[in-house]
Amino acid sequence: MYFLGIDSGTQSTKAIVLDLESGKILASGHNAYDLIEGLPPGHLEQHPQDWLNAVEASVKQCLEKLGADRAKIAGIGVSGQQHGLVALGADDKPVRPAKLWCDTSTQAQCAEMAHEFGGHPGIIALAGNAMLPGYTIPKLLWMKQNEPENFAKTTSILLPHDYINFWLSGVKRMEYGDASGMGILNVNTRQWCYEICDYIDPRVRSMLPELGSSRSVHGRLRPELAKAWGLGDNVIISAGGGDNMMGAIGTGNIKPGVVTASFGTSGTLYGVAAAPVVDGQGEVAAFCDSTDQWLPLVCTMNVTVVTEQVREMYGWDLKQLEAAVASAPVGAEGVMFLPYLNGERTPNLPNGTGVLHGLRPTNMTPANIARAAVEGATLGLAYGLKRFRDLGMNPTEVRLTGGGSKSPVWRQIVADCFNAEVVTLSTSEGAALGGAIQAAFAQANEGGAEKVSYEQLCAKLVALDESTRCKPNAENAAKYTLQLERQMELTGRLQQTGWL
Repeated sequence: MYFLGIDSGTQSTKAIVLDLESGKILASGHNAYDLIEGLPPGHLEQHPQDWLNAVEASVKQCLEKLGADRAKIAGIGVSGQQHGLVALGADDKPVRPAKLWCDTSTQAQCAEMAHEFGGHPGIIALAGNAMLPGYTIPKLLWMKQNEPENFAKTTSILLPHDYINFWLSGVKRMEYGDASGMGILNVNTRQWCYEICDYIDPRVRSMLPELGSSRSVHGRLRPELAKAWGLGDNVIISAGGGDNMMGAIGTGNIKPGVVTASFGTSGTLYGVAAAPVVDGQGEVAAFCDSTDQWLPLVCTMNVTVVTEQVREMYGWDLKQLEAAVASAPVGAEGVMFLPYLNGERTPNLPNGTGVLHGLRPTNMTPANIARAAVEGATLGLAYGLKRFRDLGMNPTEVRLTGGGSKSPVWRQIVADCFNAEVVTLSTSEGAALGGAIQAAFAQANEGGAEKVSYEQLCAKLVALDESTRCKPNAENAAKYTLQLERQMELTGRLQQTGWL
């Protein structure tokens, strides 16, 4: 049997076809799209129809490569960008473009809700998470306050991957993983926090779809799509999940002890836990995962965006950037780069900016600035790993994904900054692979006792690239421990004085 994995992201959609028997990826497809241009600063939106068009184009690319073998496809699993608000009217069409995870226009709404419930500690007590601008529910309050006509038209709300599932199957439903990033799911009980919903508007309760297990079948592919794609009439759609939740499955991060770190435009760090991991400081997101466990997560908004800016500033290609970083010493001779070019989520600095600190005539070189950019972005995630350890999570291995993980020099810097062994995966499509694996799990176990486990599936289908494994250098790790303290101290002092 074959399974389709779909990863719908902020910049593009990817699709893969997984052969369950051999474990090979037989076909892949890709389609890119853009953000809506001309919006005010902090407003980042997309048309949901662009996602659907990209899904169809990516899937059709895969099916063309399969030919007649497309009939072997038994299930589809969807990974989607988290936190986006898809507001649907009575006709089940979007009433406006989707506000995305990276939209920071809802700071006032977050502050208002936090004030109503006793500050961030009160919100955390209710739902397990602080109320952050990236989350979904502040976007709905923003729409009520700024676009009352659109709010009045809204009869249901979905997340991006839920909307794709709805288009595929005709079923509106949410699973625990992606729903826990909305800001209204009590992650301890896996139930909606109606106190927050009612504060926004009593109608919000009726807007929420059915909530249920991430392990269940979501529905079946609509007959008209099955016919158009040349597939069978019993193709299941699994629950799907947020990109980080599906990335966890796709990297074999399905039990405590393993942490996944994504080094893309933004950065994420997450690990599976058997019980909720609630951070009283609100820095670690207490999410559920998409296997009905929990997925404490840290997100930073500035990783390869920082290194790409440096690369473009000097007119380098990737090899030249790599060589420059490798030529500079650990600590970049005192140059420190606070990497908050896009604002920041951890620490919570929605209006933050980048800072170069420690420049002197003797160290102000392109190589040191490049090294400082890599170190600053990596230490941002290292702070998240420190918080994991503070909360009792002690990973034995960190699995790397994203563009930054392709750099051998950067991988060693990660191992040293994290003071942990790091390794990449044999495939770079972790979220799409996670979707395919979840679909295989749901299809095999539908309607009865568990016939196959995630442990069995991931052991067979998730392969590490051992040639990329890096072990930490003890001397460098000690230096980076001190540098992390300096970076966070500088961040804190600048924030307190209003300069960051």
